[in-house]
Amino acid sequence: MTPAARLSAAIEILAAIDAQRIPAPNALKEWGTAHRFAGSGDRAAIAGLVFDALRRRSSSAWLMEAEAPRARLLGMLRLERGLSTEAIADLCDGGRFAPGALSDPERAALTTRTLDGAPAHIAGDYPEWLDPHLAAVFGDDRAAEAAAMASRAPLDLRVNTLKAKRDKVLASMAHLGAQPTPWSPWGLRIALRADARNPGIHSEEDFIKGGVEVQDEGSQLAALLTAAKPGEQVIDLCAGAGGKTLALAAMMQGRGRLIATDGDKRQLAPIHERLSRAGVHNAEIRTPRGADDPLADIRSSADLVLIDAPCTGTGTWRRNPDAKWRMRPGALEVRLKDQAEVLERAAGLVKPGGRIVYVTCSVLTEENGAQVRAFAARHPEFAVVPPAQVVSVLWDKADDFLAATLQSPEGLLMTPRRTGTDGFFVSVLKRG
Repeated sequence: MTPAARLSAAIEILAAIDAQRIPAPNALKEWGTAHRFAGSGDRAAIAGLVFDALRRRSSSAWLMEAEAPRARLLGMLRLERGLSTEAIADLCDGGRFAPGALSDPERAALTTRTLDGAPAHIAGDYPEWLDPHLAAVFGDDRAAEAAAMASRAPLDLRVNTLKAKRDKVLASMAHLGAQPTPWSPWGLRIALRADARNPGIHSEEDFIKGGVEVQDEGSQLAALLTAAKPGEQVIDLCAGAGGKTLALAAMMQGRGRLIATDGDKRQLAPIHERLSRAGVHNAEIRTPRGADDPLADIRSSADLVLIDAPCTGTGTWRRNPDAKWRMRPGALEVRLKDQAEVLERAAGLVKPGGRIVYVTCSVLTEENGAQVRAFAARHPEFAVVPPAQVVSVLWDKADDFLAATLQSPEGLLMTPRRTGTDGFFVSVLKRG
């Protein structure tokens, strides 16, 4: 397919998303099934166009003064990919399979309009109803912070120290342009252009042998800030597919007791194969069965309980741009209830002197600081560990990392703009 034909396909898919109100991955899959002539490269390029248009949905419509899928895609080419008006016109030449030629208003908008004067929710590309929530966190910086959350994320990898060393993996993945991540001692980063395809990491020898896992640097740091140690009893209470479980296992060096569970047993499905590939032998998976509590035998004995809490996922918008436009206020209320419940569950598992590490991939105060304050008020036996003490595990990078984060009495917040990671909140609560 030509670049112009890919553009036409992306417009068609965006129209289907609007009309059918379906998630972008579903729309892309349906289009691919109906157009089997499109190769893998074509499908990847079209997906990139669609997701970039979703990232810049509001700002592109503002630029073009139109909400139609074509307008939003043209605006994205200008704002996200930096194409000139003439370059966009070359793609839209009205030829076979190409979008129709630019109209005079389209050409004028692409040439003369900017985002100057746009409201924060337009410039930052997020739903207007979230504006007061983001203002409570970032104030006048909310548009800039949200714009950073709208840009494409790099591909981050975590080196599994049970099987590999970062220097050796860095050398073996040099052909992919891998570089060390700024903060995590385990991390590698592969920068991606706006139109680049994701490299085939799953076919790399280092991945197949369990030497690396795909994991955002912010998620790696959240695990690192737990300060899990060999010999401890550690519970990953919301383990999901096991990303942080694997990181905890490496920190524990195969010594101690690591228990992983999740309220939704379907989320645990991939964890068994991942643990096996990573060479983890001290992890126990406890799958919930009916109304039975899989942790019923554990009371006030854990050194560490990690809560990778269910949340709105606002911190992962750059990886899931479709999600922010489908998010509704009711979803926040549901997540707040879930978070309070899992915090209560964790409180009964931690021994005196032990700690709860509460993590979200959200930037919203309601899910972060406010949730921790409410828990601490209910449980005065727990005290928040100051962020400066929490980051000490980063040694020589601790001061710089602390300065980069947004701190509160309840914890610290990473964001794409501040730390170059996804948005993650981390709070450590120690039981007296």
